[in-house]
Amino acid sequence: MTTNTGFITVAKEQIKFLKFPKEEVLNKKKAVVNRFLDLQRALSLGNLEREKVKIFFMDVDGLKKVETTVWGITDKSVILKESTIIPLERIVRVA
Repeated sequence: MTTNTGFITVAKEQIKFLKFPKEEVLNKKKAVVNRFLDLQRALSLGNLEREKVKIFFMDVDGLKKVETTVWGITDKSVILKESTIIPLERIVRVA
């Protein structure tokens, strides 16, 4: 299903089958910092209140989004349930 913003909704179970390029999707340092702060907030929401967030990201085929709980953050990726991983540099925004 495509939303009016151009992002295709995917189930978190499908993410492990997606291919991710290595390039950073954000081109401003402030945007990268804000993304990390948003992910830290999402991690707190997930661990403390069991709240889901929307993660907007890009794979090789284009724009995607998933609504899920963030279980962990490393310096290179975001960890979702069932060890599903999204590379940090491919995340456009978190809401």
